[in-house]
Amino acid sequence: MKRRQFIQASLGGGLWSAAQVVGAARASVPLASLHWRDTTFSGLGTTMSIRAAHADAQALMQALERARDVVARVEDDMSLFRPSSALSQLNRTGVLDWPSPDLLKILKMSQRLAQQSQGAFDVTVQPLWQLYAQAQKDGRLPHAREVASAQKNVGWQHLTVSDARVSFTQSGMGVSLNGIAQGFAADAVRAGLKRDGVVHALINTGEWTALGLADGQRPWTLGIADPHHANRWLARVTMQGLSLATSADGQCAFSDDRKHHHIFNPHTGYSPPDIASVSVAATSCAKADALTKVLFVGGYAHALDLAKAWGVSALVVNKNGQWKTSETWPHVAS
Repeated sequence: MKRRQFIQASLGGGLWSAAQVVGAARASVPLASLHWRDTTFSGLGTTMSIRAAHADAQALMQALERARDVVARVEDDMSLFRPSSALSQLNRTGVLDWPSPDLLKILKMSQRLAQQSQGAFDVTVQPLWQLYAQAQKDGRLPHAREVASAQKNVGWQHLTVSDARVSFTQSGMGVSLNGIAQGFAADAVRAGLKRDGVVHALINTGEWTALGLADGQRPWTLGIADPHHANRWLARVTMQGLSLATSADGQCAFSDDRKHHHIFNPHTGYSPPDIASVSVAATSCAKADALTKVLFVGGYAHALDLAKAWGVSALVVNKNGQWKTSETWPHVAS
């Protein structure tokens, strides 16, 4: 999946690209007792990065190696592009015995979110993605009858998840975890770094989370981009105890007008019509990642009410470029 960066990091006053953050932090004066290190790598269809600090330089290097291993395990479980992944096996055969603890955890979380959102978040939308992707290869959009046929194979209620087995109750189904896996990976990396004694970290797995402070002194700050104007920034947010996820209609579009894209309303088989992007700030990055889709499906008029009901904050942009934020949105103080 082709992804464009809609969130960038900042230290202090200005906004920076991921590469510029590294340079800026090196130029600042970190606390004398801390060692800082940066790592950039590929995973889950995007470029990931971690900037972290630890009192022990060797322990820091080992912690970052383990963090990369965490992402690799997530990808081994959840990648749609690896035939050997557990998720590919499930989609190919309709059954998976003894899923890994991580896969079981994310599937159980996804099923709870599906139930609580009345199906607005649904990991069984893979048949719709496959339909639109194939039609795009053929230089067209799917016909209405094709969408209706694929949509019949979508429904979280037909996915059975237990400790011993994951299976479909009808044929033609498939699971995609692209709407939650990057947030899940961010949470897992953060937990691992914390266990390893990392004091401060900014974690970018395609979604963002953090520990401590930037350069040990100032809050980590992220900028939210206009989804249709890459060099225009809408707002900044401080990452004090929060994670941040963004979904946008340009991340994987099936039509030039972005009317058809990778976020589907599971109840209709089509993309929600009036939102261009949603950013959600929450304590869990996986939850923030999933709820961007729930708010997309809910529509621009209701998005902030939904965010409040879920106990999170949101920034929502409509197709005309208008945008609004929750009253609780963690704005950077001017």
